[in-house]
Amino acid sequence: MPKNIIQKINNKILNADSLKIRIANWRSEKYSIVFTNGCFDLLHLGHISYLAAAAELGDKLIVGLNSDASIKRLKGSDRPIKDLENRTFVLAALESIDAVISFEEDTPIKLIEKVLPDFLVKGGDWKPDQIVGSDIVLQNGGEVLSLPFIEGHSTTSLVEKIASQKN
Repeated sequence: MPKNIIQKINNKILNADSLKIRIANWRSEKYSIVFTNGCFDLLHLGHISYLAAAAELGDKLIVGLNSDASIKRLKGSDRPIKDLENRTFVLAALESIDAVISFEEDTPIKLIEKVLPDFLVKGGDWKPDQIVGSDIVLQNGGEVLSLPFIEGHSTTSLVEKIASQKN
């Protein structure tokens, strides 16, 4: 892969300090910020459609990415399938995503408090009032949205399909 493309991807992968600076710059330029989060273990059509729809809501899309340890606690010892470095790089390579930052906790509440996005979104299997951080975003004048869920496209179903083909 050409060095300039790798550098562009790596520039989207942030830590807490670089996230703070990036948000300050975007806010000074009056960009609206969309935030979502997830495991994004095996990227599929449902993820891509959802992330593209999320990006359309504002000017900049930040994705909070569960750490490997966080996924193990939430999904079980067999997950994640792809490690954090792999998942982070793949997400950062997507044109619709402007920044990716991982978090160790089971929820992204600390990130949401730092970002204070204009739009907080999750997939359609979440009701807006169930979305972690919705109260904070609403109190700060933002919107909380549940985007349409594409039936039949989930990481769990992919994992099950792969496992059944082994037998």
